[in-house]
Amino acid sequence: MTYLWIKSFHLLFVIAWMATVFYLPRILVNVAEAGDDPAVRTRLLLMGRRLYKFGHNMFGVAFLFGLVLWQGWRVFPAALPNVAAGMHWIDAKLGLVALLLAYFVLVGRMMKRCEKGDALPAATALRWLNELPVLLLLGVIFLVLAKPF
Repeated sequence: MTYLWIKSFHLLFVIAWMATVFYLPRILVNVAEAGDDPAVRTRLLLMGRRLYKFGHNMFGVAFLFGLVLWQGWRVFPAALPNVAAGMHWIDAKLGLVALLLAYFVLVGRMMKRCEKGDALPAATALRWLNELPVLLLLGVIFLVLAKPF
């Protein structure tokens, strides 16, 4: 039962983090399309800054619950199973999560540079960039469900 609660909280915080991963680039698209309207730009950058901070917090909590799921059996062997015993799907999953985190940090840095007055890429390029995490998340979901290796 403990395992299911930890897994449920892990999924909850992953979903909250992924919402920020999906929405933060969309805010940048809107900033790029806002043109020279300072009120709209300021509002969007404020939203982006708050969302980025929220996303960092959600990732941190999701990471802690995930770490307990992955390695908690070493500390609490009676309560938590070894979910990756001798399997390497977890390595691939963690690699994709690391790519998602790098993507999130990259987009956050783009937002911070934009706040300082640097130019953003074109809105079309930002829209394409916005699609990348969908593919990475699909890979994570597949690995978790199928455990192919």
